[in-house]
Amino acid sequence: MKRRNQFIIAALSSLLFLSIGLTSKAKAVSNTHQVVVNIAFKPTSETNLTNYVYSTVDPNSINYHHYLTPKQFAQKFGEPNAYLSMFKEYLHKRHIRTAVYRGNLALKLRGTQNNMDRAFHANYHPRKGTPSRTTYRLPAKLAKQVVAVIGLYTGKPTSKRTAHSKTALGHKPNTALLPDAFSKKYGPLKFANHYQLTSLYDNGLEGQGQRIGIISDSIVHNQDLKIYWAQNGIHDNPNRIHRIYTIDNRKAMQKESKIGGTIPKTEAALDVESASSVAPKADIDIYSGYSNNNLTSLPSAYYTSFMQAISNDLDHQVSTSYSPAIESLGGWDDHSATLANYNHALNLLLEQAATEGITVFQASGDSGPYAMGGLKEQHSFSTSPYQVIVGGTTLPYTQKIHHKTITVTKERALGDIDHPSEPVFGGFYEILKGIFHGSGGGFSALNPTPRYQQGIPGVNTFRAITLLNYRPQTHLYTINPHPKILTGTHTGRNLPDVSGNADKQTGYATYFSSDMSTGSDSKGKPILKKYWLIGGGTSYTSPQMAAANAIMNSGRTTSIGFWNPQIYKFAQQTDTPFNPLNDANNNNNLFYTGQPGTLYNQATGLGTINFDKLYQDFNNQDASHHLPDK
Repeated sequence: MKRRNQFIIAALSSLLFLSIGLTSKAKAVSNTHQVVVNIAFKPTSETNLTNYVYSTVDPNSINYHHYLTPKQFAQKFGEPNAYLSMFKEYLHKRHIRTAVYRGNLALKLRGTQNNMDRAFHANYHPRKGTPSRTTYRLPAKLAKQVVAVIGLYTGKPTSKRTAHSKTALGHKPNTALLPDAFSKKYGPLKFANHYQLTSLYDNGLEGQGQRIGIISDSIVHNQDLKIYWAQNGIHDNPNRIHRIYTIDNRKAMQKESKIGGTIPKTEAALDVESASSVAPKADIDIYSGYSNNNLTSLPSAYYTSFMQAISNDLDHQVSTSYSPAIESLGGWDDHSATLANYNHALNLLLEQAATEGITVFQASGDSGPYAMGGLKEQHSFSTSPYQVIVGGTTLPYTQKIHHKTITVTKERALGDIDHPSEPVFGGFYEILKGIFHGSGGGFSALNPTPRYQQGIPGVNTFRAITLLNYRPQTHLYTINPHPKILTGTHTGRNLPDVSGNADKQTGYATYFSSDMSTGSDSKGKPILKKYWLIGGGTSYTSPQMAAANAIMNSGRTTSIGFWNPQIYKFAQQTDTPFNPLNDANNNNNLFYTGQPGTLYNQATGLGTINFDKLYQDFNNQDASHHLPDK
């Protein structure tokens, strides 16, 4: 059974690009092997659901900040209990355990592969050159409300299992600095000072009473967090870190961390360290969804973790920096759900999040508009309009890199063609030429232009420069000696929405320990290798934004909720909280550039944020809302 064949860490790729191909023969999965499958359902009315989502952040609506509990969502938009009971009874008779996610938009199933095949009348269809498919058939009375069956596999493919990750691990920070100086140079104060979050700290807002959800694929060691916090002058303890295992249990996840290696663990560490340090009094919930035992597909695990977080309704802000795929059929790795159906299911669960007042942040990725295969507009998935997609910038700096002095005079879009990236982690890998990093941005192939982007100057128009040429023989890029300027129009959900510092040259420190060690102590336990590194990527920026949201929420009586309709409105104000970064020159994400005179561009979205002003705008909007007299 082919599992997890595309794992994209959406933002680690700009820590320094390192492409790793991990290949192993696919294990034949027996019919008695336990598997996890998700069934996503339609809401009672998708139009009404979408309208309600928008009304929760419309100060002219009676529903403004009238957020729903999962129980209320189920009553208003979820499938009726009677329908779900029919489904559960049908599956129970076929020895499959079921659990309803709170909100009644999905079921989580566990059972043997053989019982799943029988219950769904599943058939495996291998295909050459395109992803294989598993077709299924359900009784008509059950099938009519199904959006997607996610994670259902059958058959025993003989192809090799390949995991592709992109990451990069950079130089070491100066740990001899005092904590305050370290934090300002490499840590949370660097983010807070540059994006005007410190004034909220000065008013006593540190995330108290808030929880931040991190959708992850690995685990984090408490000792790593203690060392990181201490180095940044944060006096804390791991009791505010809560681990939720959405597929495998704790024991299996710990086993995975020793087998699965460094890249997912580094991602998990930087996500938690970034969020917990920017919001030092917020609790962190880590939803870890990897399956060491081949229980389900990566898209299914991703969906499970998100739906679990939204069903729990504990976190008013959720962030993820990894993606289960890209917006391309060639990169899709779930046999039973098509890419379009999965996107539909994901949009619905994110709409449920919005009705609950949850703000979701997604890293845009670090390959510009390129993800794989040299093709443009293959973005890290998902590009849902119901989340804040966070792009990357680089701060001003002057450094000598490869005997060449590089100078950036002002904050600009992350798009680095001055030098290809080099993996230097541990010295294990040779320098790779021809891999460049830039802020993910462009136009979604799956989602149309959402209503909050329509009419915004710069949306659905673009300016671009052909900086790179793709070499299919080597799967690498070369600098185009004769770049051309392109302008035009396009359609689709424009991304990103906002941006922040994500360049490894101006990046942040991360500390983590790796279980991939060659030695052991006197008791036979592995000696963990310990690493400090300076990294970049929207992997950092997304959890930082979620933490900033927690800071703002800690000073409010109701959560901010669905950002996007609100921030696009604020961007049109005279005293905007955004710096649009719309210069056309020396300001690109490897393809898209700024657009002078506009509010939006596909390199950095609305731009960077002044959180002091943004917080005031959210509060001023609250003051403008008046409930009608009863």
